[in-house]
Amino acid sequence: MKSNIEIAQAAKMKRITEIAKKLGIDEENLEPYGRYKAKLSLDYIEQLQSRPDGKLVLVTAISPTPAGEGKTTTTVGLGDALNHLGKKAIICLREPALGPVFGMKGGAAGGGYAQVVPMEDINLHFTGDFAAIALANNLLAALIDNHIHQGNALGFDVRRITWRRVVDVNDRALRDITIGLGGPGNGYPRQDGFDIVVASEVMAIFCLATSVKDLKERLGNIVVGYTRDQKPIRARDLNAHGAMTALLRDALAPNLVQTLENNPAFIHGGPFANIAHGCNSVMATKTALKLADYVVTEGGFGADLGAEKFVDIKCRKAGLKPSAAVIVATVRALKYHGGVPVAEVGKENLAALEKGLVNLERHIHNVRDHYGLPTVVSINQRAEDTDAEIKLMQEKLSHLGVKIILARHFAEGGKGAIEVAKEVVRLCEQPSNFKFVYDDNLSLWDKMKAVATKIYGASDITADSKVRQQIKHYQESGYGHYPVCVAKTQYSFSTDPKLLGAPSGHVVNIREVRLAAGAEFIVMICGDIMTMPGLPKVPAANNIDVDESGKIVGLF
Repeated sequence: MKSNIEIAQAAKMKRITEIAKKLGIDEENLEPYGRYKAKLSLDYIEQLQSRPDGKLVLVTAISPTPAGEGKTTTTVGLGDALNHLGKKAIICLREPALGPVFGMKGGAAGGGYAQVVPMEDINLHFTGDFAAIALANNLLAALIDNHIHQGNALGFDVRRITWRRVVDVNDRALRDITIGLGGPGNGYPRQDGFDIVVASEVMAIFCLATSVKDLKERLGNIVVGYTRDQKPIRARDLNAHGAMTALLRDALAPNLVQTLENNPAFIHGGPFANIAHGCNSVMATKTALKLADYVVTEGGFGADLGAEKFVDIKCRKAGLKPSAAVIVATVRALKYHGGVPVAEVGKENLAALEKGLVNLERHIHNVRDHYGLPTVVSINQRAEDTDAEIKLMQEKLSHLGVKIILARHFAEGGKGAIEVAKEVVRLCEQPSNFKFVYDDNLSLWDKMKAVATKIYGASDITADSKVRQQIKHYQESGYGHYPVCVAKTQYSFSTDPKLLGAPSGHVVNIREVRLAAGAEFIVMICGDIMTMPGLPKVPAANNIDVDESGKIVGLF
């Protein structure tokens, strides 16, 4: 079979103006970036607000494994399948970050015959949104250090500067650094560090903002440091938010591209779900809801991370109410959760499959019972999946009252996900008991405990005295009504990536807590998760090249 990039490069794309016409968008309301991608005019988006909303469908997954699940692939395949059924459907995805593109994961534009294109553009520079976000973040960092160098009129305590710089590659050497060395002309030496762009609060703000005005207000609210008497200093105190908004204004407009089957797709924003809130932009999702009958979007990683934050942060802040959810799994991945090494997951192993099903079962329970969403399970079928394995899986999960549907969109495109699409349409007509995991009026500590005990299966949460005091300080400083954004490993319900399946009774330790006053949430960093990942021993970048004809190869 052809590789993903070979399939994408053979695609017969239509001009983006033709894709826009499917949605009733005139060319004058587009800002084209070449022939096959464009941004929607912000003025046009404003004109859509009086229209009714379509149905919002969330695609989530089991806890990710090296064996692969295919959540983005399913999102694309489901969108194409809905269009096959004659429904007007749009998919909404996040933009891939260069960290995983060049690191472990590779590209993030779907796979097989369920992809968004132009694949190389989407996975690399695309329309420059991430560059704009990085520039806005680092402009603020530069203004902080320049302010201190020029006299420090705001009284920054250089020991309590909380704003970090960012770069869109995995670079562990930049996690903790010292800046300002080389003498008085280079400013004051202090400890600093880099995060990856997707972990920046600017990225979170970008994805939660509903307008340029809202974007500017949120940027101004960013707390960048404290004085010696611990009074907060905000970006607006530096008069930084105006210039930051100028850098982000054009990027804020959603990006329109297409699937391999020439159906519309919005790809916009890209916070990670293991260290940020893991959803595409509110601007893209809300715009799509005005333009289509069905909007299919995804939450990053498993349903304990991306789906929880989609519900408790994005939906809460944006007033969104999803109608149904799809949980994605593969037989291979379930066997991995049952203890089979990744090199052997292609072999039939009924005992391991039965053992690994507990991971899927808990995610179903969380999505259906804690998030209150009508749910279907989509199994990405592979050639090596045996009849016995499929039968076992369906029998063992039959008591849950959720349909388990085999899908072949990777190999067949949208037609391979028709049965999933039919069930999604049916579920969208069912009554929904959509709800949040916790109430706004709970304390920050109790919100974190609710997520850990209800969603992760933990018995309790812990933190050392310093972290507890910081949480208490945020609570007493007026941030207690904010939701929590948990940063933890994506590979397990616990904070230990090696605890597969559905561990219970573990304790979640909060290692660090950060205020995101512009994004309006509190980040709870748990376990050993890093906000600046490192590269693996053999990075995906080693396989990426340009051949003699100028064609990119080895991207994914």
